[in-house]
Amino acid sequence: MPGFELFGDQERKQVNDVLETGVLMRYGFDGMRNGHWKAKELETAISSRMQVKHTQLVSSGTSALTIALASAGIGAGDEVIMPTFTFVASFESIIALGAVPVLVDIDDTLTLDPQKVIEAITPKTKVVMPVHMCGSMANLKALKDICSKHNLLLLEDACQAIGGSYEGKPLGSYGDLGCFSFDYVKTITCGEGGAIITNNDAYAKHADHYSDHGHDHVGKDRGAESHPFLGYNFRISELNAAVGLAQIARLDDFLSIQKKNYTALREAIEDIPGVTMRTVPEGGEENYSFLTFFMPDEETARITQQELVANEVDGCFYWFDNNWHYVKKWEHLKDLKSLGKLPEEVVNGLPDYNTQDFSQSDNWLGRTVSVLIKLSWTEEEVTNRAEKMKQVLSAVAV
Repeated sequence: MPGFELFGDQERKQVNDVLETGVLMRYGFDGMRNGHWKAKELETAISSRMQVKHTQLVSSGTSALTIALASAGIGAGDEVIMPTFTFVASFESIIALGAVPVLVDIDDTLTLDPQKVIEAITPKTKVVMPVHMCGSMANLKALKDICSKHNLLLLEDACQAIGGSYEGKPLGSYGDLGCFSFDYVKTITCGEGGAIITNNDAYAKHADHYSDHGHDHVGKDRGAESHPFLGYNFRISELNAAVGLAQIARLDDFLSIQKKNYTALREAIEDIPGVTMRTVPEGGEENYSFLTFFMPDEETARITQQELVANEVDGCFYWFDNNWHYVKKWEHLKDLKSLGKLPEEVVNGLPDYNTQDFSQSDNWLGRTVSVLIKLSWTEEEVTNRAEKMKQVLSAVAV
């Protein structure tokens, strides 16, 4: 990861197809396209690869989450359970609809703790939204059982985990809806873009309309289309889709490279005393975009990350202090800092996250170090990196 590391002739060819027609918009202009419909082709390719009936391409992973929620009728005052460790887009998408993000502790999977999810359910809860951070997944079977028992929607945020699987099903396809991001630093990229996948016909139809101002896309005259309900502009462009069309064809090759590089690094450190690997739920396979492990305590984890960087092992993350990915530094959410007046349902419904106890999450994330797995490393670079990591962790963990 990320896919831009291996841009080549395939991406250029797809983009040039679009530039030669001059049609950059995914809808309309049928006669000028010379048969090129890159967004439609990419939707078909994603549906095939993810083993689902429907894919809706949109402008970003954030918009994908927003549209997925909206397509299922989530709105003002509805509660959406999400983890404390994610990207800020998770709660942004919820608040954008006037719904309420309910933050819940993570466990050793670094995703939602099913028991904490049960404890967080109220009569207003409508959705459980696990976020498959750093290439691995939540305990989806346990979460699906909870959702079935309480009649809740299971929405998978698989933006960081495309290509991973659980019980033989591609991540994103296990729940009622799944979302992907194709921004510049994802395993496959469109530059900017995202997608919603589902087997639910109604959700798919709603997502199609909602992401394009409510257009029903019936007929061939865009100006004559009707608007069954309100929507917004979350469209992807043909240029972005063209890049993604080349990249989805290369996904399995990317995953193979990531797994090879990941395995070499993991084998170098996994038996070092004091180092514990992140838990992958039984039946799950990561997409190998990050190697994530626990150190014995917070102080040791901080030192480990610092020493790895000092020894030129780049792409090392200590998420506990990260501004964008952990609740500890989400002051703008905690204090509801907004340019305009927020919906009363959000203001009145949001828990006081300045005082809420997330010590369980602190325990796990405070001990966590993640190392990005690159696609462009040579064998020599992987070998050298593995040796450096082994030396650093052996010294720090003593």
